[in-house]
Amino acid sequence: MHRKIAVAEIEIDEETAALSKIGTLYAPEHIPVGITMKNGQPDRGDMNDWWQGRSIPASRQNIRNILAHLGITSTNKLISKCYGLSLSDQYWANPVENPLNWETINFFCNDFSVDVGDILFGDIIKDRKISLVSPDNTSDGWLKKKWKIIDGKRYLIKGGSDPFQQQPINEAMSSIIMERLQIPHVAYSVIWEEDMPYSICENFITSKTEFISAYYIHNTKRINDANDLHGHYIDCCSALGIPGIQDSLNRMLTADFLIANYDRHLNNFGAIRNAETLKWIIPAPLFDNGSSFWCNQTTDNISIRNKINSQPFFDTHDKQITLVSDFSWLDFTDLTGVDEEFNDLLSKSRFIDTARRDALCFALRKQVESLYQLACR
Repeated sequence: MHRKIAVAEIEIDEETAALSKIGTLYAPEHIPVGITMKNGQPDRGDMNDWWQGRSIPASRQNIRNILAHLGITSTNKLISKCYGLSLSDQYWANPVENPLNWETINFFCNDFSVDVGDILFGDIIKDRKISLVSPDNTSDGWLKKKWKIIDGKRYLIKGGSDPFQQQPINEAMSSIIMERLQIPHVAYSVIWEEDMPYSICENFITSKTEFISAYYIHNTKRINDANDLHGHYIDCCSALGIPGIQDSLNRMLTADFLIANYDRHLNNFGAIRNAETLKWIIPAPLFDNGSSFWCNQTTDNISIRNKINSQPFFDTHDKQITLVSDFSWLDFTDLTGVDEEFNDLLSKSRFIDTARRDALCFALRKQVESLYQLACR
């Protein structure tokens, strides 16, 4: 289903949680973006990858213990437990024998179980039956995270990783930089529970919109030059009618350079479309910026002299930043004192000592200086 629209009949194998058969196709225009069509039918392999790609990845922190507590043998089996529903798009699986209603089942307008999210965060539930009807079943990424309804709004809460627990602070700092530079982004802040930092942000998708990742947008056309993923992605967006893509990429690559983001892969940027009309609206605001600011490096290895790894178009930021076609929108006075704000955020964490804080703030200043030199050439 796509909201209330029946798209296709599918069969899901209970043992493997794989999509074993595609039956009658009702609305081909509503087949997920990027799925190959063969002889008028969606390719089953592509559809299965898309379906199973909705599950929690097997790399999620402590996932084996979590699955054991839930009584599930595979993260893929969690998808059907919540009918494939998510808070990122409007697709779901409606049981043929006991059909459900979109208005009463979707997570955008209805309450959902917090059991899975609480277990993902280490809670143990023994006194009652666990409900698996949760958007946490279809949340991506390897860091622990959970959805929570606060004052009627859907928020994503996400943790960090040892030893520095730096990712939540990175999310908040990235938001500060993007706000200063007027780069469209999802606003993150840091909350603290028992001295542990967690990032929190409101869902940027509504009950009538959906996020389509760059991975599936890039799959809409055959790539002619494997070395020009950037140009190919722009071509795909242009063919689909996604507006403002060149400017959006310029700002994304600039922001990622500044924050030393090493994990901007094809699944954490993309575009937003109207799920009812299928009209493309805007490139998605930047989100999932926690893998940045040298959080995967020891303090001694934090250095702007080292090549900083990047994705998705080139493997280092010094190469990738050359793809930016226009810096005229960038006002460097907006970055004045940004390292001081970073220092203030870092100083709140017991996991980051003075030496690491000083090294990170110094490295950020040098990133700003390096970008200034590049932009003024």
